[in-house]
Amino acid sequence: MNALVQSLATMSGLRDRDDLDAALVRLVVGNSDGIVLSASLLRIVGEGDDRRFLVAAALDEGQSQIRRDPVWIDWTTLPHMSDFPMRALAVERGRVVHGDSAPFTSAIPLLTPQGVWGVLEIVSADALSTPTLDLMEGLALTYCNLLGLLDYGERDALTELLNRKSFDGAFFKATAVQGDDELPEGGERRHAHPDAGVWLAVLDIDHFKRVNDTYGHLIGDEVLLLLARLMRSSFRFHDQLYRFGGEEFVVLMRSDSVEHAHAALERLRERVQSYAFPQVGTITVSIGYSILLPNDTPSGAFGRADKAVYHAKEHGRNQVCSYQVLVASGDLVDQVAESMDVDLF
Repeated sequence: MNALVQSLATMSGLRDRDDLDAALVRLVVGNSDGIVLSASLLRIVGEGDDRRFLVAAALDEGQSQIRRDPVWIDWTTLPHMSDFPMRALAVERGRVVHGDSAPFTSAIPLLTPQGVWGVLEIVSADALSTPTLDLMEGLALTYCNLLGLLDYGERDALTELLNRKSFDGAFFKATAVQGDDELPEGGERRHAHPDAGVWLAVLDIDHFKRVNDTYGHLIGDEVLLLLARLMRSSFRFHDQLYRFGGEEFVVLMRSDSVEHAHAALERLRERVQSYAFPQVGTITVSIGYSILLPNDTPSGAFGRADKAVYHAKEHGRNQVCSYQVLVASGDLVDQVAESMDVDLF
């Protein structure tokens, strides 16, 4: 089988986004007859004049190690889009932009129906020939189509948040990097804040059944859709937002401290409470959260946060509750200790 066709067939079977990102830059570098010096897949994060580039995957010719920005990088340390005029022009125009001097750079915009979300940047020793450029654009289009299929299977149809099916894999990735001092390119170690960690929060809309019963399911769906938009605008680009079903949502986020994690969730609660939902008016949410523990499991972490949500609902609703704080105050029994209680008779 032709090596390129075989590589494309292998890429089409990937279900992990990081693996798919890596496969694209490997294909670009490996199918250029040595012309390509490097390939970088860059995601756009931020909005308006504060848009920046995140390196999702990059590979240099002759190397095997994929370079990428850390999973939980502080996005304010990323370079501004305006610092890279060629990339910015490709994003603005929605078509390929080329440099005219060696080393030659080509910026290929990555498109979805919603617009340009990233750039494939190719640096080459010589200007890319028309057939080579056509191949590179075809690889980028194939990658975008495969990414769209992943989104179709992993996102909730109504809210476009991630769905329950994609949660376990993301959870174990988060636990793998929790507390890990990542080594960026150059070898300088970035020390995490001593209190940094990953938190799982469960969010439940208060009295949502009443909304459906009073206004109908169409209005109820609109409430869910608008809440999802408030969540997206309240959290950072790398915080992972899920709809688990019905009126239940989940947030997986990294923070420097429990105080910052609580403040982020409190901001969301306040934004929801102050938002005027069409026809319905005011909606409130109850939120429970827990830090991820060493050797944690998705069901264990979710169970702790879920207990905190139920405590919030049983004690007035419209509040944010920490599982660890509730255990420390005696309002909840730690579920680890609880599971150790064995009824022998």
